Amino acid sequence: MKVLAAMSGGVDSAVAAARAVEAGHEVVGVHLALSRNSGTLRTGSRGCCTIEDSMDAQRAANILGIPYYVWDFSEKFKTDVVDDFIAEYQSGRTPNPCMRCNERIKFAALLEKALALGFDAVCTGHYASLLTDAEGNLELHRSNEMAKDQSYVLGVLTAEQLAHSMFPLGATASKNDIRREANERGLSVANKPDSYDICFIPEGDTQDWLSEKVGKAPGQIVDRLGNVLGEHGGTHEFTVGQRKGLSIGRPAADGKPRYVLEIQPKTKTVVVGPQAALAISEMLGEKFTWCGVAPKNTDDWSEIKVQVRAHGDAIDARFKVEDNLMRIQVTEPLLGVAPGQTAVLYLGTRVLGQTTIDKTVSALPVSADSEMLA
Repeated sequence: MKVLAAMSGGVDSAVAAARAVEAGHEVVGVHLALSRNSGTLRTGSRGCCTIEDSMDAQRAANILGIPYYVWDFSEKFKTDVVDDFIAEYQSGRTPNPCMRCNERIKFAALLEKALALGFDAVCTGHYASLLTDAEGNLELHRSNEMAKDQSYVLGVLTAEQLAHSMFPLGATASKNDIRREANERGLSVANKPDSYDICFIPEGDTQDWLSEKVGKAPGQIVDRLGNVLGEHGGTHEFTVGQRKGLSIGRPAADGKPRYVLEIQPKTKTVVVGPQAALAISEMLGEKFTWCGVAPKNTDDWSEIKVQVRAHGDAIDARFKVEDNLMRIQVTEPLLGVAPGQTAVLYLGTRVLGQTTIDKTVSALPVSADSEMLA
């Protein structure tokens, strides 16, 4: 096959490309320039897609003996990922930019360009596995290395995209094995630190970064009964489940910490309350997709597991689709789930599909707040 290897400049993508070459594929390496500042520098494990990363990717491609190119996707990345991130926070939601990048850049724009150029598949260093069911349908499954499993952020992929995807690291035993293999192959990125946090916010301070982009929009902080507790500089500075930085002068009646429960950007209001009020029993999403073949009888309740964070646990739940709306009910209350997050459904190790959460249903009625104050 003719394979386009997306090379970030990290150890995972370099080893994935090496394995594709070793498997006999015709491989071409490509680095995506996503930053609009071509001189962006990397700071330890913060940031990615920097000029150093591009050079690291080129060195790896040279060692593998494959052609290497840099493709400028910065404008589309800004529009589809960065601007979307800002707009979501302004709407009181908490987005996952890695999901949007996979959905709109790596497995949409990149894959579309790759297919137009005659490539059969895009290869990445994600820790996930592609398996074939008894009827020959492709399924996305968790990696054997659960500590590094990245199937969650790939939950947005469709059956068509899976058909042109390649994840050579899926059956890898551990990240240490990958680093050892990279070292044996003579790849200089063998001991390069993993990147973390949001790649376009290398300093790691999301609130400060957002404030620079959107400015101040003062409003009130209230409890669930509507009592004003304080003021804030903008709803974009908060996310559901947040405890620190609330700047509330007087303590709660019970002396316990308060958490952000709801964000209302239209009225510039942030609602806070006890940790118990963060518990939700149900999630609803209008935009959902199936990862591979769609399940049957989705109008009836089906038992699944659901994961709402990239590094979170999958918990027991059930789902159904009703009036083009996905409803997910969890067996045990789930804490701190925010609109804008992605709920990924699993059947065993298989990724079944995903939805962006539009609404949650609290497991604690508002009347309970009155009882706490009594």
